[in-house]
Amino acid sequence: MTARSRTTVVVITRNRRDQLLHTLDRLAGLPERPPVIVTDNASTDGTADAVARLHPDVTVLRPERNLGALGRNVGVRHARTPYVAFSDDDSWWEPGALTAAERLLDSHPRLGLIAARVRVGPEGDSDPLNEMLAGSPLGRAADLPGTQVLGFLACAAVARREAFLDAGGYHPVLFFAGEETCLAYDLTACGWGVCHCPDVVAVHRPIGGVRAGRPAVQRRNAVLTAWLRRPLPVALRHTRLLAAEARTDPEARKALREMFARLPAALRARRPLPAPVEAAACRLDGPGPTAPGLQGAVR
Repeated sequence: MTARSRTTVVVITRNRRDQLLHTLDRLAGLPERPPVIVTDNASTDGTADAVARLHPDVTVLRPERNLGALGRNVGVRHARTPYVAFSDDDSWWEPGALTAAERLLDSHPRLGLIAARVRVGPEGDSDPLNEMLAGSPLGRAADLPGTQVLGFLACAAVARREAFLDAGGYHPVLFFAGEETCLAYDLTACGWGVCHCPDVVAVHRPIGGVRAGRPAVQRRNAVLTAWLRRPLPVALRHTRLLAAEARTDPEARKALREMFARLPAALRARRPLPAPVEAAACRLDGPGPTAPGLQGAVR
């Protein structure tokens, strides 16, 4: 690690050893030489041992069970740098991106999280999410470097460690998939800025398409996020819309069943947003239960 490496890259993975090793090769080649922490979510394919053998400089954390997105929380708590960047086992950062992020975080003390620009696929195409983030109606604040957003792609974000911990990290009720919006809400509710900064660039190379069951989990988590943080009428509206879709859509039926199974825990953890943050969330609401904030665009 060089003196410039004030950003730790936190990676979560489960049973995708070869993809992870490729990502670690990419991260090792970055000019910033960032420290890397991998939370191995109880893989059974020898992931942790392979990383220890082939990338001995990488810190491997081995929880005894699959923590989902909460594996990032574990990695952030273990980090010792002021900033943390996130990758998944199929994503990494462009050379210079972490340095650009550090400059922005250094010069904007209220900036809590950077939603990076994403290049996706083997050709490095622009992810459609980039346009959505850049076009956020929340605009810019005088003390922040980019367009304010309430959504981002988890594997393309750089956060101030203090802000991430202040907001509580990813929420356990959501577990994984579409978990970003709740964290963006919580960061903003704590007074931190969440901005899209297109000069910070992540690369996402998903392999094998969307994982089985993921669309249902995203829909489930969209409604749970509303129950966790939004006013009762908003949460009820999203629930009714999902229930209506469930009449004809098997994925929606699955999402609805899983949502009700987790609803008691969501109600116990319910903490409605402060009025200014709720007003911002209302401006970003989509027409259905898959899109509170920018959650519908986050995969």
